[in-house]
Amino acid sequence: MIQTLLEPKYLFTFILMGTIIYITYLSKKSSSASDFFVGGRSFGWFTNGSAIAGDYLSAATFLGLAGLTFTIGYDGAFYTFSFSIGLTLLAIFVAGPLRKFGAFTVADFVAYRFHSKRARLVAVLVVLSISGFYAAPQLLGAAQILSMFFDTSYEFGIIFTCSVMILYVGVGGMKGTTLNQALELWIRLGAFVIMVGVAIYGGLHYQKILTAITEFSGTIANTSQFTQDGKDVAVDGQAWSTSGVITPNFIHTLSLVIGLSLGTIGLPHILLRFYTNPSAKAARKSALMAIGIASVFFLFAVFLGVVGRALFIEGNVSPEVMKHLITGGDNMVVPSIAEALGGKWLLGLVIAGAFAAIFSNLSGLFIASSGALAHDLYASFSKKELTQKQRVIAGKVSIIILGVLYGTLGLLVKGASIGHLVALAFTVAASTFTPIFLFGIWWRGMTEKGAIAGLLVGLAVSMFMIFFASALPPALQFKVPGIITVPIGFLTVYIVSKLDRQVPKDVNLFMKKVHSKQREVA
Repeated sequence: MIQTLLEPKYLFTFILMGTIIYITYLSKKSSSASDFFVGGRSFGWFTNGSAIAGDYLSAATFLGLAGLTFTIGYDGAFYTFSFSIGLTLLAIFVAGPLRKFGAFTVADFVAYRFHSKRARLVAVLVVLSISGFYAAPQLLGAAQILSMFFDTSYEFGIIFTCSVMILYVGVGGMKGTTLNQALELWIRLGAFVIMVGVAIYGGLHYQKILTAITEFSGTIANTSQFTQDGKDVAVDGQAWSTSGVITPNFIHTLSLVIGLSLGTIGLPHILLRFYTNPSAKAARKSALMAIGIASVFFLFAVFLGVVGRALFIEGNVSPEVMKHLITGGDNMVVPSIAEALGGKWLLGLVIAGAFAAIFSNLSGLFIASSGALAHDLYASFSKKELTQKQRVIAGKVSIIILGVLYGTLGLLVKGASIGHLVALAFTVAASTFTPIFLFGIWWRGMTEKGAIAGLLVGLAVSMFMIFFASALPPALQFKVPGIITVPIGFLTVYIVSKLDRQVPKDVNLFMKKVHSKQREVA
C-alpha cells in the first residue's frame, strides 16, 4: 500500500491536493459578499495575472491544444492564435473600464448599465449556459485521467472532481480560488517547460520531428488492435482522425478564429477576475501578464503536439503508451508524451499539472456561476434585505447546486473532444456577452431592449447552430459557427437599440465613470 502511494502519479497528485486543502483552509474566512465573490478586491497584478492565466489555460489548453495539433497537424495552431488574440482584445478594450465600473458579477454590469432587473435575469441565463458548456469538458478531462491512469470509472471521476470543487470553492471563496489558481498555473507551466526540455535534450528538436513527419510513408510502427469501451480501435495512418475536430478550409478556419478570438471577451469567469484587482491599472497589468504567460504556454502546447505526432508515426514508444495515444483520443496526448519522454516520474508531474489546469478553470466557473445564482438571482430578487452573512451562505449553497448540475453535464459528454467543446463555449460567449460588453463600454447608444435582444438572440442562434446544425443546408453547417452567430449577436444589439432609442438618462455619467482617471469603486 505504501509503495503504491509513493508511485509518482499518486505522489504528485496528493501533494497538489494537500496544497489546495491547505490554501483553502487559510482562506476560509469570508465575512462579506465582497470577500466571497471578489476576494475583497485585494489582489495585485502579479497574483491576479497568474490567476487569470490559470483560469484561462484550462484543460482545453493543457490537454486539448496539444491533442488537436497531434490530431490535425498545424491547423491546430489556429486555436492558439485565436486564444492569444482574444486575451489581447480583452486587455485593450475591457479590462480597465470593467474594473473602474466595480461590481461583484458579470450580470451586475448589465443590470446597472440599464437599471434593469429583466436584463440581469437574462444575463444570468447566459452566464449559466456558457459556464455549463465550459465546465463539461473540464470534468471530461479529469474523469479520463482518473480512468486511464488510476483505473477508476468515468462516473467516479466526475463525482470526485465535483466534490473537490464544492470543498475548494465553497470553503475558500474567491480568495482561496485566486491563490490556488495562481499556484496551479505555475505547476502546469513548469510541467510543460520540463517536457519541452526533455524532448529537446532527447533529440526531439524541431528539425528532427519535422523530418519524421514529412518523410513518413506506409504504416505506423509498433501498432496492433486495441479495444475501447468493448470496441476494436483500428490503428493505422488514420488513427488521429478524431471526431469533433474541424475540417480545415478557409471559411471554417475563419469561423473558428472569430468565435475563439471574440469569445474570450465574453467569458464570465475571466471577466469576473478584473473585479478582484485594486485598480484599473492593476487590471490592465494583470491582463498583459496573462497574455505573456499564455503565449509561452500555447507555443509549448503546439510543439508538444507535433512531438506526439512524430512519436506516434515512428512508433518508438512502449505498447502501453501507444495504447494511450489511441484509446485516449486527442485528450490524452500530453500525458502519453510525458510517459514516453520521461517515464513514470514525468507522467506523475504532468498528471498533477492536468488536475491543476482542470481545478483552476472549474473553480473560476463555480465562483462566477455561484455569483449568478446567489447574488444576481437570490439576493437581487429577494423581498428582504439580506445580511452579508446570508449572502455568503447563499453563495456556498449555490456551489453545491452547481456541483450537481455540472456533474450531470460531465456525464453527458463522455467521449467528446475537450478542445472542441471549449470552442463551442467560446462561440456562445462571443455571440452574447461580447457585444454587450464592447457596446456597453464604448457606445452610448446601446439600450436595455437592445442588450436583452442581443443576449437572447445570440444564445438562441448559437444553441441552434450547435445542436441542430444538421437541419441547415451543408454550407451553413460549422463545427464552430462563429462566422454566423457572432455578427448576428452584434447586429441584433445595434439594430434593436437604434429602433428603441431609449438610452439610459445617466449614460454620460456611466461613460465618465468607466473611462475617466477617477478613483475606482471599492
